[in-house]
Amino acid sequence: MIIVAGLGNPGLQYTETRHNVGFMFLDYLASEANAHFRDSKWDADVVKTLLWQLPVLLVKPTTFMNLSGKAIGQIAAYYQVPPEKIIIIHDDLDLEPGRIKIFFDRGHGGHNGIRSIIESLGTKEFVRLKIGIGRPPEKMKPSAFVLSKFSGEELLSVREGFSFMAGAIRLIAEEGVIKAMNSVNKKKNS
Repeated sequence: MIIVAGLGNPGLQYTETRHNVGFMFLDYLASEANAHFRDSKWDADVVKTLLWQLPVLLVKPTTFMNLSGKAIGQIAAYYQVPPEKIIIIHDDLDLEPGRIKIFFDRGHGGHNGIRSIIESLGTKEFVRLKIGIGRPPEKMKPSAFVLSKFSGEELLSVREGFSFMAGAIRLIAEEGVIKAMNSVNKKKNS
């Protein structure tokens, strides 16, 4: 089994904000599998399903972004999933909306949700699938920008990237993260 966890903030006010792109993608994956999230004992909404004939646990932590590691660490321990079988989906300011990059065994790069996961798992040896949310306008603070909603055009670009992201996860699961990184990171995707 692999864990695919999307990062975001709980609450309707954060729906379709840039920081919640991880939640948005997991909703897409669950919809593709005709699966439905449920509450769990781990401060996360979860659904166990099959994607590409592989057992996958989709996880949306219900803590705020900066505390995401708590639920992910507890779930990984309960299901005995090693860190290298965990894929974290999160936003990236340095990529255009909808563009993706895969990383493995990297630091948090200032992303507090990733920092929390590294602390909880005790390692950075997990897969990160970053999806671009664009850069803030010149005078806007990044902290305000990530909590803003996408423009219509940006949202379309992000959603168009979801099928490519799903393919990237399948490639990671079936052929390994190195092959996936070599394939995905060199392409100009959505």
